[in-house]
Amino acid sequence: MLAPVGMAMALIVTAASIYSFSPRQVPPLQETRIPVDRMQLTTIERSKAGIVMAGELGAILVSSDEGQHWQKATISQDRQALITRIIFADATRGLALGHEGWILRTEDGGLTWQEAHFDTDNGEPMMSARQLPSGDWLAVGAFGRVLRSTDDGRTWQADSLPELTDWHLNDIASSADGQQWMIVGEAGTALSSSDGGQNWQLIEPFYNGSLYGAAHLGGKRWVTYGMRGNVFFSADGGASWQQAQVPAPISIYGHAVLPDGELLLVGQGGIVLSSKDGGTKLDIVRREGRASLTDVVVATDGRWLLSSDGGLQVRPPASATPTPNDGAA
Repeated sequence: MLAPVGMAMALIVTAASIYSFSPRQVPPLQETRIPVDRMQLTTIERSKAGIVMAGELGAILVSSDEGQHWQKATISQDRQALITRIIFADATRGLALGHEGWILRTEDGGLTWQEAHFDTDNGEPMMSARQLPSGDWLAVGAFGRVLRSTDDGRTWQADSLPELTDWHLNDIASSADGQQWMIVGEAGTALSSSDGGQNWQLIEPFYNGSLYGAAHLGGKRWVTYGMRGNVFFSADGGASWQQAQVPAPISIYGHAVLPDGELLLVGQGGIVLSSKDGGTKLDIVRREGRASLTDVVVATDGRWLLSSDGGLQVRPPASATPTPNDGAA
């Protein structure tokens, strides 16, 4: 899901410590004093620990009761930088990425986090990351920044992708089996890989605006979305793209793919779009308030938990099923 996060890059446009890990007692979570209904939130995900969300001032919050109550996670080094994305490789291992090249790592589903990377000299915001089938992590960010980790996220080195300029890279996504990959970013930048991220090809431009996120929809089907209601679907692994008919010209910042295949897209003006037919048709299923929605998780009781620039938004479903935690989106 992405958990990615294009909202954080939109805000940018408009506005090496290494830790060893040894068994230890996990400290209790701190009751948060942060007003979750008012803080800027960029990302929300599900893990073994529950539901994890993050945003401004480096705050990471965890709920073990499906969003009823929230506690502040323990972070080894509090930089108070904006966190742009949280992503889990499985139920327990994940990363948090943010401004100043900040990367945090968790092994317990988000209860505790250790700093893995912080670089004020080359501190471009990091926007998204995924673990490749090889075990390496690949992280992408502003100005074409690419980092790679070969030790499960503990340390990071600069990397590169073919034919890239300094355009912002906003999201990296994969199929559930880890073989098909997509990276999208500014100025319609899109790259694909069909061999587990070993080799990448620059996709012929099909759009000249910013793409904020991408999701695999099964088979060779993909969706990518971005500014002003621009949503594109591909049925051939990204070789060709068709523009979807979107009911409103609003920017789309986040998504979730539900177990039954339904695609939810969230964005400006409290809008939630739904497609149940692989992208042939997009419908507005909810539009409330003025907040820009950045990400969505569906609780086990059906409620929609939506991160936004105006805090956590909780809505009854129009139609939804619980969001899975499978490490892929």
